[in-house]
Amino acid sequence: MALLTLLTDFGYRDHYVAALKARLLQLEPTVQLLDISHAVEPFNIAHAVYVLGSVYADFPAGTVHLVGVSDLGRGFGAEPAWHAARFQDHFFVSADNGVLALLCDGRPDELVLLPAPPDDQLASPTRDVLAPAAVRLLQGEPLSALGPPAAQLHELLNRQLRLQDNRITGHVVHVDHYGNLITNISRAAVEVVGRGRPPAIHFARETVRDILPHFAAAEPGGAGCTFNSRDCLCIGIGQGHAAELLGLYYDSQVDVRFMAD
Repeated sequence: MALLTLLTDFGYRDHYVAALKARLLQLEPTVQLLDISHAVEPFNIAHAVYVLGSVYADFPAGTVHLVGVSDLGRGFGAEPAWHAARFQDHFFVSADNGVLALLCDGRPDELVLLPAPPDDQLASPTRDVLAPAAVRLLQGEPLSALGPPAAQLHELLNRQLRLQDNRITGHVVHVDHYGNLITNISRAAVEVVGRGRPPAIHFARETVRDILPHFAAAEPGGAGCTFNSRDCLCIGIGQGHAAELLGLYYDSQVDVRFMAD
Protein backbone atom coordinates (compact mmCIF):
# COMPACT_ATOMS: atom_id res chain seq x y z
CA MET A 1 0.00 0.00 0.00
CA ALA A 2 1.21 3.52 -0.82
CA LEU A 3 2.24 6.01 1.84
CA LEU A 4 -0.14 8.72 3.08
CA THR A 5 1.29 12.06 4.23
CA LEU A 6 -0.58 14.59 6.33
CA LEU A 7 -0.25 18.37 6.22
CA THR A 8 -2.70 20.41 8.29
CA ASP A 9 -3.15 23.62 10.25
CA PHE A 10 -4.69 21.68 13.17
CA GLY A 11 -1.86 22.41 15.62
CA TYR A 12 -0.73 20.19 18.47
CA ARG A 13 -2.72 21.52 21.44
CA ASP A 14 -6.03 19.85 20.66
CA HIS A 15 -7.36 16.46 19.63
CA TYR A 16 -7.87 17.27 15.95
CA VAL A 17 -4.82 15.44 14.59
CA ALA A 18 -5.62 12.35 16.66
CA ALA A 19 -9.24 12.41 15.44
CA LEU A 20 -8.06 12.54 11.82
CA LYS A 21 -5.67 9.64 12.32
CA ALA A 22 -8.35 7.64 14.12
CA ARG A 23 -10.69 8.13 11.16
CA LEU A 24 -8.01 7.02 8.72
CA LEU A 25 -7.28 3.91 10.80
CA GLN A 26 -11.00 3.10 10.94
CA LEU A 27 -11.15 3.25 7.15
CA GLU A 28 -7.89 1.33 6.61
CA PRO A 29 -6.17 -0.24 9.65
CA THR A 30 -2.95 -0.91 7.72
CA VAL A 31 -2.52 2.67 6.46
CA GLN A 32 1.05 3.99 6.60
CA LEU A 33 0.89 7.56 7.92
CA LEU A 34 3.65 10.15 7.89
CA ASP A 35 3.24 13.67 9.26
CA ILE A 36 4.72 16.46 7.16
CA SER A 37 3.49 19.10 9.61
CA HIS A 38 0.46 20.08 11.64
CA ALA A 39 1.89 23.51 12.47
CA VAL A 40 0.96 25.37 9.28
CA GLU A 41 -0.29 28.81 10.26
CA PRO A 42 -4.10 28.67 10.40
CA PHE A 43 -5.65 29.32 6.97
CA ASN A 44 -2.24 30.26 5.51
CA ILE A 45 -2.32 28.86 1.97
CA ALA A 46 1.12 30.21 1.04
CA HIS A 47 2.69 28.50 4.06
CA ALA A 48 1.03 25.19 3.18
CA VAL A 49 2.14 25.36 -0.45
CA TYR A 50 5.73 26.17 0.47
CA VAL A 51 6.00 23.29 2.95
CA LEU A 52 4.32 20.75 0.68
CA GLY A 53 6.16 21.92 -2.43
CA SER A 54 9.48 21.61 -0.62
CA VAL A 55 9.12 17.92 0.17
CA TYR A 56 6.42 16.01 -1.71
CA ALA A 57 8.70 15.02 -4.60
CA ASP A 58 11.08 13.34 -2.13
CA PHE A 59 8.45 10.68 -1.41
CA PRO A 60 7.99 7.62 -3.62
CA ALA A 61 5.83 7.92 -6.72
CA GLY A 62 2.23 7.05 -5.92
CA THR A 63 2.30 8.68 -2.47
CA VAL A 64 -1.00 10.28 -1.44
CA HIS A 65 -0.82 13.70 0.22
CA LEU A 66 -3.75 14.85 2.35
CA VAL A 67 -3.82 18.64 2.81
CA GLY A 68 -6.09 19.76 5.64
CA VAL A 69 -5.39 23.49 5.59
CA SER A 70 -8.26 25.99 5.34
CA ASP A 71 -10.38 22.93 4.64
CA LEU A 72 -13.70 24.73 4.17
CA GLY A 73 -12.66 25.68 0.66
CA ARG A 74 -12.70 29.15 -0.82
CA GLY A 75 -13.93 30.84 2.30
CA PHE A 76 -16.70 33.30 2.95
CA GLY A 77 -19.05 34.01 0.06
CA ALA A 78 -17.98 31.09 -2.15
CA GLU A 79 -19.40 27.64 -2.71
CA PRO A 80 -17.02 25.18 -1.00
CA ALA A 81 -15.55 22.33 -3.01
CA TRP A 82 -12.95 19.60 -2.53
CA HIS A 83 -10.69 17.96 -5.10
CA ALA A 84 -8.43 15.01 -5.70
CA ALA A 85 -5.59 15.49 -8.17
CA ARG A 86 -2.69 13.67 -9.77
CA PHE A 87 0.49 15.64 -10.44
CA GLN A 88 3.98 14.37 -11.24
CA ASP A 89 3.06 10.81 -10.20
CA HIS A 90 1.75 11.91 -6.81
CA PHE A 91 -1.85 12.20 -5.57
CA PHE A 92 -3.28 15.11 -3.58
CA VAL A 93 -6.60 15.66 -1.81
CA SER A 94 -7.41 19.19 -0.70
CA ALA A 95 -10.09 21.80 -0.38
CA ASP A 96 -10.51 24.05 -3.41
CA ASN A 97 -8.74 26.93 -1.69
CA GLY A 98 -5.80 27.65 -3.99
CA VAL A 99 -3.37 25.03 -2.65
CA LEU A 100 -3.56 22.80 -5.73
CA ALA A 101 -3.57 25.72 -8.15
CA LEU A 102 -0.33 27.08 -6.65
CA LEU A 103 1.33 23.70 -6.24
CA CYS A 104 0.60 22.63 -9.82
CA ASP A 105 0.75 26.09 -11.42
CA GLY A 106 -2.95 25.62 -12.20
CA ARG A 107 -2.36 22.51 -14.33
CA PRO A 108 -2.62 19.17 -12.49
CA ASP A 109 -2.31 16.11 -14.72
CA GLU A 110 -5.76 14.95 -13.63
CA LEU A 111 -8.41 16.55 -11.42
CA VAL A 112 -11.75 15.34 -10.03
CA LEU A 113 -14.40 16.89 -7.82
CA LEU A 114 -15.05 15.01 -4.60
CA PRO A 115 -18.68 14.49 -3.56
CA ALA A 116 -19.49 16.00 -0.18
CA PRO A 117 -22.07 14.89 2.39
CA PRO A 118 -24.91 17.27 3.35
CA ASP A 119 -23.93 20.27 5.45
CA ASP A 120 -25.54 18.83 8.56
CA GLN A 121 -23.22 15.81 8.30
CA LEU A 122 -20.05 17.78 7.54
CA ALA A 123 -18.39 18.41 10.91
CA SER A 124 -14.85 18.33 9.52
CA PRO A 125 -14.18 18.36 5.75
CA THR A 126 -10.68 16.94 6.25
CA ARG A 127 -12.05 13.99 8.21
CA ASP A 128 -15.37 13.55 6.37
CA VAL A 129 -14.40 14.28 2.73
CA LEU A 130 -10.63 14.20 2.26
CA ALA A 131 -9.78 11.23 4.48
CA PRO A 132 -12.13 8.75 2.71
CA ALA A 133 -10.90 9.93 -0.69
CA ALA A 134 -7.27 9.52 0.37
CA VAL A 135 -7.90 5.99 1.61
CA ARG A 136 -9.64 4.99 -1.62
CA LEU A 137 -6.57 6.14 -3.55
CA LEU A 138 -4.34 4.19 -1.17
CA GLN A 139 -6.44 1.10 -1.80
CA GLY A 140 -5.76 1.38 -5.50
CA GLU A 141 -8.93 2.98 -6.84
CA PRO A 142 -8.35 5.15 -9.90
CA LEU A 143 -8.80 8.88 -9.53
CA SER A 144 -11.73 8.79 -11.96
CA ALA A 145 -13.68 6.60 -9.52
CA LEU A 146 -13.67 9.28 -6.82
CA GLY A 147 -15.75 11.85 -8.65
CA PRO A 148 -16.49 13.61 -11.92
CA PRO A 149 -13.73 15.44 -13.81
CA ALA A 150 -13.26 19.02 -12.65
CA ALA A 151 -12.64 21.72 -15.22
CA GLN A 152 -11.06 24.36 -13.02
CA LEU A 153 -9.53 25.23 -9.68
CA HIS A 154 -9.90 28.23 -7.45
CA GLU A 155 -6.89 30.15 -8.74
CA LEU A 156 -4.24 31.95 -6.81
CA LEU A 157 -1.11 33.17 -8.56
CA ASN A 158 2.47 32.62 -7.46
CA ARG A 159 4.60 35.73 -7.15
CA GLN A 160 6.64 36.13 -10.35
CA LEU A 161 10.24 37.31 -10.58
CA ARG A 162 10.97 40.53 -12.40
CA LEU A 163 14.12 40.10 -14.49
CA GLN A 164 16.04 43.00 -16.01
CA ASP A 165 19.50 43.27 -17.56
CA ASN A 166 21.18 44.21 -14.30
CA ARG A 167 18.59 43.46 -11.65
CA ILE A 168 16.31 40.76 -10.25
CA THR A 169 13.32 41.73 -8.11
CA GLY A 170 11.83 38.99 -5.98
CA HIS A 171 9.92 38.54 -2.74
CA VAL A 172 9.98 36.58 0.49
CA VAL A 173 7.73 33.55 0.06
CA HIS A 174 8.29 31.91 3.45
CA VAL A 175 9.71 32.55 6.91
CA ASP A 176 10.96 29.34 8.48
CA HIS A 177 11.10 28.22 12.11
CA TYR A 178 14.48 29.91 12.62
CA GLY A 179 13.35 33.22 11.16
CA ASN A 180 15.23 32.73 7.91
CA LEU A 181 13.67 34.42 4.88
CA ILE A 182 13.21 32.21 1.84
CA THR A 183 12.73 34.09 -1.43
CA ASN A 184 11.48 33.14 -4.88
CA ILE A 185 14.83 34.17 -6.41
CA SER A 186 16.41 31.05 -7.88
CA ARG A 187 20.06 30.20 -8.35
CA ALA A 188 19.35 29.83 -12.08
CA ALA A 189 17.96 33.39 -12.29
CA VAL A 190 21.03 34.79 -10.51
CA GLU A 191 23.36 32.91 -12.86
CA VAL A 192 21.48 33.86 -16.03
CA VAL A 193 21.06 37.56 -15.24
CA GLY A 194 24.40 37.89 -13.48
CA ARG A 195 26.49 36.38 -16.29
CA GLY A 196 29.38 35.86 -13.89
CA ARG A 197 29.15 39.33 -12.33
CA PRO A 198 29.21 39.56 -8.50
CA PRO A 199 25.76 40.19 -6.99
CA ALA A 200 24.70 42.82 -4.48
CA ILE A 201 21.64 41.63 -2.55
CA HIS A 202 19.47 44.45 -1.16
CA PHE A 203 16.81 44.01 1.54
CA ALA A 204 15.55 46.31 4.27
CA ARG A 205 18.53 48.66 4.81
CA GLU A 206 21.10 45.93 4.26
CA THR A 207 23.33 45.07 1.32
CA VAL A 208 25.07 41.68 1.17
CA ARG A 209 27.70 41.05 -1.50
CA ASP A 210 28.70 37.45 -0.76
CA ILE A 211 26.59 34.31 -1.06
CA LEU A 212 27.61 31.90 1.70
CA PRO A 213 27.79 28.11 1.35
CA HIS A 214 25.45 27.80 4.37
CA PHE A 215 24.11 29.92 7.24
CA ALA A 216 26.66 28.51 9.68
CA ALA A 217 29.26 30.58 7.83
CA ALA A 218 27.53 33.83 8.84
CA GLU A 219 29.04 35.88 11.66
CA PRO A 220 26.91 35.90 14.85
CA GLY A 221 24.47 38.78 14.49
CA GLY A 222 25.46 39.42 10.89
CA ALA A 223 23.20 39.14 7.85
CA GLY A 224 24.05 36.45 5.33
CA CYS A 225 22.62 34.96 2.16
CA THR A 226 22.76 31.42 0.82
CA PHE A 227 20.91 29.07 -1.50
CA ASN A 228 18.86 26.33 0.15
CA SER A 229 18.36 22.74 -1.05
CA ARG A 230 15.74 23.95 -3.53
CA ASP A 231 18.20 26.51 -4.93
CA CYS A 232 16.16 29.42 -3.56
CA LEU A 233 18.01 32.47 -2.27
CA CYS A 234 17.63 32.78 1.51
CA ILE A 235 18.44 35.52 3.99
CA GLY A 236 19.42 34.83 7.59
CA ILE A 237 21.08 36.34 10.64
CA GLY A 238 23.90 34.43 12.30
CA GLN A 239 22.36 32.91 15.44
CA GLY A 240 19.45 35.34 15.14
CA HIS A 241 15.88 35.65 13.85
CA ALA A 242 16.16 37.48 10.52
CA ALA A 243 12.46 38.28 10.11
CA GLU A 244 12.25 40.02 13.49
CA LEU A 245 15.64 41.73 13.34
CA LEU A 246 15.25 42.96 9.76
CA GLY A 247 11.53 43.68 9.87
CA LEU A 248 10.92 41.53 6.78
CA TYR A 249 8.13 39.02 6.40
CA TYR A 250 6.09 37.25 3.74
CA ASP A 251 5.97 39.23 0.47
CA SER A 252 8.75 41.66 1.44
CA GLN A 253 10.79 42.75 -1.58
CA VAL A 254 14.36 41.58 -2.17
CA ASP A 255 16.56 42.86 -5.01
CA VAL A 256 19.69 41.34 -6.54
CA ARG A 257 21.66 43.93 -8.50
CA PHE A 258 24.66 43.65 -10.79
CA MET A 259 27.05 46.29 -12.11
CA ALA A 260 26.33 47.22 -15.73
CA ASP A 261 28.66 45.63 -18.28
